[in-house]
Amino acid sequence: MRIILDENIPRPLAEWISVHEVTTVQKEGWLGIANGELIRRIDGQFDLFITADKNLRYQQNQNLQERSIAIMELPTNRLSELLAIKQSILDAISRAQPADYIQL
Repeated sequence: MRIILDENIPRPLAEWISVHEVTTVQKEGWLGIANGELIRRIDGQFDLFITADKNLRYQQNQNLQERSIAIMELPTNRLSELLAIKQSILDAISRAQPADYIQL
């Protein structure tokens, strides 16, 4: 699975999912790009986009309906809190299907 992490996701998360092909918005040179444009750029290139951006869900109806990429919204970007739900994150990644919107 090809996964891209949003700029607000702690980098250690990439180590947890290193069995997959993982990159970041920063590595792709897309830092600071608005959500709608970012989704357009990554859709079709990646299988899963992981973010902690709560605003993204409100854009779902207008910008995200015709996408194939799965999106996972984490409840926080605090590493200590993500560690507590690490297994839930890994399970959700393994179940992710194209066009899913997964809220943890």
